[in-house]
Amino acid sequence: MDTRRAGQQLRLIAEVMEVAEANDVAVWLRGGWAMDFFLGEITRDHGDIDWFTWEAGAGKLAAALARSGYEPVAGPPPQQQLDFAKAGLEISVALLSKDGAGRTCVAGGPWAGTLWPEAMPAAAPGRLAGLEASIVSPQGQIEIKRMTPVWVPGMPRRAKDVEDIARLETALSQRGERHA
Repeated sequence: MDTRRAGQQLRLIAEVMEVAEANDVAVWLRGGWAMDFFLGEITRDHGDIDWFTWEAGAGKLAAALARSGYEPVAGPPPQQQLDFAKAGLEISVALLSKDGAGRTCVAGGPWAGTLWPEAMPAAAPGRLAGLEASIVSPQGQIEIKRMTPVWVPGMPRRAKDVEDIARLETALSQRGERHA
């Protein structure tokens, strides 16, 4: 495991949380870092840092990140996800909205209006390396990792997702919590 890179990514996680809080924008870790914050340990190298935020605060967050030295990176449609890089590391911020019934859904792009798992977006904060961060609930993480190949035909199930699901289910069972 690249501990130097992990340390740099943890510093960016802390910085994004500070920027979001200072601008009154809610963010939640998703993906591998959300799992690690739930488990309280770094389980593997991470290629990037994935976040969720509400669509309504996305412009304010993007402007604040730009003022903090984050460079926009081309990616999915900006109404669906915002991508940035800083110090050679990438972050992506997927946008959430609510449908007419108040359920959490994809904010824009080709999947606009598609519902996210009921356990989204947040759980109690996760903790890792002295940091506390809002995370996608472990139940939501499991459902996302299970369903992505179904939701996005042609995207194969990745070995790391299978391993992550097993880790999350084991941790939930050990804590006496129900998993998806």
